[in-house]
Amino acid sequence: MSRVAVIGAGAAGTMAAIFSAATGAETVLLERTSDGGRKILISGGGRCNILPAEVDERRFVTDSSNPLLRKMLRSWPLREQVAFFEDDLGIPLVTEHETAKRFPASHRARDVRDGLLEHARRRGVKLETGKAVTGFAPGASGWRVEREGAEALAVDAVVVATGGLSVPKTGSDGLGLQILRGLGHEVHPTYAALTPVLAADPGPFADLAGVSLPVTITARDAERSATSTGGFLFTHRGYSGPAVLDVSHVLVRSHAIPGGAPPATLTVCWTPMDESAWASALRPRGAQKVASVLGNELPARLAGVLQSRAGVDPQCRLSELRREERRRLIETLVRGVLPWTGHAGYAKAEVTGGGVSLAEVDPRWMESRRHPGLYLCGEVLDAFGPIGGYNFLWAWATGRAAGIGAARGRRAV
Repeated sequence: MSRVAVIGAGAAGTMAAIFSAATGAETVLLERTSDGGRKILISGGGRCNILPAEVDERRFVTDSSNPLLRKMLRSWPLREQVAFFEDDLGIPLVTEHETAKRFPASHRARDVRDGLLEHARRRGVKLETGKAVTGFAPGASGWRVEREGAEALAVDAVVVATGGLSVPKTGSDGLGLQILRGLGHEVHPTYAALTPVLAADPGPFADLAGVSLPVTITARDAERSATSTGGFLFTHRGYSGPAVLDVSHVLVRSHAIPGGAPPATLTVCWTPMDESAWASALRPRGAQKVASVLGNELPARLAGVLQSRAGVDPQCRLSELRREERRRLIETLVRGVLPWTGHAGYAKAEVTGGGVSLAEVDPRWMESRRHPGLYLCGEVLDAFGPIGGYNFLWAWATGRAAGIGAARGRRAV
């Protein structure tokens, strides 16, 4: 029987351990914290957005090969993942149709974390908590895993599921990426992704904290762009909400270039209405005020700010609205520019962008192409998806593949 060490009892690691043990390997799951799965516990506001309702592979972000990413995702299709949670773990899922997200029916993230760990134990996985892994390296036969305050482990295969740098309070410190780089793997530059955007000088938007609405938002710089439709929230420090988080990686990467090109621009279409729809709604007629037309589609405080930003008198009637004022107002409503000065970084980031190039692993079983017996999964890899369960989908799929591959060893190739 082969012996497998899985490093990291998060989403990807616990799934890897489950399938390693189920495939017949003696499996030990090593976790530096006292319990494991802390990102699962805080996900979805404590409800755990476990999976998306549907999958759009184009929404994943990577600097690696998109075809490789798709192969990895398709190794465990969404319908099979749903069946695993409902049938194998006994965790029924419900779909929140307005957000296209799936949650456990209990809406308790703890049920997901505890259910995974309990299933791992039933499969025979040995969970060791509170002992940080300080290194891993190939030996004469197999792998050696060094641990703080404990003897080194000699195993046949290692699964690295150490995560990235996001939400360090949960135990993420980037050590796995550092060791993998030292072992010769190509690691693309890492950056905070799915993180709130800051505005030290928000200008006319300064008094809108707490205002929320659905928008379509676009971040663009000289090299990349991203657009997302979804919830938007004005905060005391800037902007948040799913739509903002989904495009934040463009801002983060543009902001990280010292002495480089100007930072990315952030523009917003504040309603579902396009230019022609607004042109029709604002056409000259009667005594109706512009403010009332905007108020029908937008929160009142925001409507007032946008009208002022376009240079239109709040008391202006439609019949008095000049052509140039109408043009400026429509531009503000459809492509309004948002000022921004920074981002919340890894402390608030949902995931880490960048990581080990996908070309470094076999897409079938996630085995390193540089070191036989070494398997990588989850956030250490160069890929992330949008808000909405996509990153758990990635963790579950790559974790399962890595666990099966590690247990089978060279037979998996």
